[in-house]
Amino acid sequence: MLTALLGVAALAVPGQGVAHAAGYDGLIDLAPSNADAEAIGGLDPRLPTDPAVLGTALSSARADGIAPVRYSALLHQYWLARGAEASGIDLATWDPNAGLIANATVVDRVYENYGRYQRERAELYWSGMAGMAGGSFAAGFWDLDMGRTVLDVDAIHALGNSVASSIRGLPAEALSLLPSDVRTLATIGPSITAEDVDWYQKRLLMMQKHIYFDMVPMHEAYLNGGRAAVEEFAAARLLDDNARIAWEGVFSGTKSGYSDALFRMASREQNQIIADQWDTTSAARDGVGRALTYATTVAAQPSVPGSRSAGKAAPLSVTGYIDGRKLRLRAPLPGFNWADRKPRWEYIVSDIAPSYQRLVETRPGEMHAILAMPFRDFVDTQRVVRRIPDLVRDLSTGWELVQAQ
Repeated sequence: MLTALLGVAALAVPGQGVAHAAGYDGLIDLAPSNADAEAIGGLDPRLPTDPAVLGTALSSARADGIAPVRYSALLHQYWLARGAEASGIDLATWDPNAGLIANATVVDRVYENYGRYQRERAELYWSGMAGMAGGSFAAGFWDLDMGRTVLDVDAIHALGNSVASSIRGLPAEALSLLPSDVRTLATIGPSITAEDVDWYQKRLLMMQKHIYFDMVPMHEAYLNGGRAAVEEFAAARLLDDNARIAWEGVFSGTKSGYSDALFRMASREQNQIIADQWDTTSAARDGVGRALTYATTVAAQPSVPGSRSAGKAAPLSVTGYIDGRKLRLRAPLPGFNWADRKPRWEYIVSDIAPSYQRLVETRPGEMHAILAMPFRDFVDTQRVVRRIPDLVRDLSTGWELVQAQ
């Protein structure tokens, strides 16, 4: 804490009186109205989006000895605007509700920027993983059918029909063993509409923006202001204990510290920042949310080398009693839905994050080569639609109902 206070003091030397008050009038003591990033623009419409204007106001607040907790929204918006400017994103017009086509370039630049942080600073493991894993996430956005965004409607119909066909081949008594998500995909998947998927993509765009709002400001501050700039975030109460410990790992100069920061920041991203938004998305539209979140869990192939698809990492295997017999049902499907907190985190912590850690620590050249690729080219290698015929075939085989021991 002493280090944090000294770091902030260096950034906030009191000036003479309160001569600069007009520079930040109306920009302190704010509770941001767009903290979840679901609307157009930055954290709050009362805050400017021009980093130069924000920087002037922030300097005035520091010079006048305003407590960092009072200018926390201003500080957050300043580094968010700096990050957006460096990313080539117009913060003022960034609107996830405008849909995919309007945001296609923004989607690219979000992940390119994460990769930039990792390429420029070897210790920033989380940002490299985010940029690389974003390849498979973004690929779904560009799987188009006749100009419609779909994570593709026809592909979802095919997945739903394939699962439904396989279920029809099971003995009637085995249906009780099927998890609800499998039944939902089989019954609702074939009737998913373009409007359903448009809604789902907008939900994903909101989550992407929310992660950016949280992670980019602190990373941009670190890149430009070092430890003292991050400690100002802590003094402004923008970092909780987990985030402070994560940054201590970054400051440590050790691979073990960088690795610890990777897992802590991934946990912040998935278990704090967007966890509620996943809950809301999966529960919406009378089963459509569950069908779409499970369909994309089935179809996704993480773009981090060495990581496995959800169906390979955690295949569906359920056991139950039917007519007094203990039976096990196995299927070539994921045993979880990505939208659910606990299994999503277990998958990340056991597969995707360790795969990235191994890549960055043992094959840094490969990591740099992937992150240096033009992002659209990288995404093209991850397109789900290219794999749909093979995926549908795979889903039609490997179903097994056996006597359990």
